[in-house]
Amino acid sequence: MLLRHGAGGCPEQLTGSAIPELTGPAVRLSENRKAFTMYLWIIAAAAAYFIKGLCGFANTLVFTSILSFGASNANISPIDLLLGYPTNLILTWKNRKSLDPKVYLPLAALVLAGSIPGALLLKNVDARAIKLVFGVVVVLLGAEMLSREYSKKRVRSSRPVLAMIGVTAGVLCGLFGVGALLAAYVSRVTEGGGSFKANISAVFIVDNTFRVVLYSVLGLLTPDTVKSVLLLMPFALLGLFAGIRCGSRMDEPLVRKITSVLLVLSGISLILKNL
Repeated sequence: MLLRHGAGGCPEQLTGSAIPELTGPAVRLSENRKAFTMYLWIIAAAAAYFIKGLCGFANTLVFTSILSFGASNANISPIDLLLGYPTNLILTWKNRKSLDPKVYLPLAALVLAGSIPGALLLKNVDARAIKLVFGVVVVLLGAEMLSREYSKKRVRSSRPVLAMIGVTAGVLCGLFGVGALLAAYVSRVTEGGGSFKANISAVFIVDNTFRVVLYSVLGLLTPDTVKSVLLLMPFALLGLFAGIRCGSRMDEPLVRKITSVLLVLSGISLILKNL
């Protein structure tokens, strides 16, 4: 079964009626393009969820970066949403002993609080300027986290600053669906990779649930989207469990450094997309 670009580049299953009548070299070119498209989506799913299993987030950054050259974000996001839902459930369950209600419950509430006005705001307001500032903040936080990993002195984070970051991260994640600042906050208030993955995945589950309902109402979750997700899911799960396995064998400081680098890259990506 192959995928092709639908409207805006969304992968769709190829059926007999969907294939145009081509002959000679055009047939070979069409078949090669279908195969390339299929492999690109498979590679994107496996790579994105390998990073998800390793660090607990940044799957959207990787998934979108690989596919954005040939597909629009409006077509990528629904597929990433449905692929991400079960992976967040798996990470939360696997690390359930490290769940801290004081961390994930307030953030989940803030994400929901931001999601409702966010759905209306993004229809009527150009949010690029806000996202640019947001991206700069994420880059600075990621760089600061990385510098702390190389510093011999451990400086405790200010509680008021942490509280401000937490509130901002929760609301902005709800408003714009960007979890980079959320990851920066959770990494500061949790100890160890298991605790980080458990609590941030729990927050993402709440966000994913809301978005599934919202996307369904907006008509973004179509039968073709579900079929594509079912095709890609085995590769996403394979990548996820490979990432979890690698993460369990890597030194904790190295995983934290990778997380910090991914935050910086997330911020840079956000800046570039909104210039």
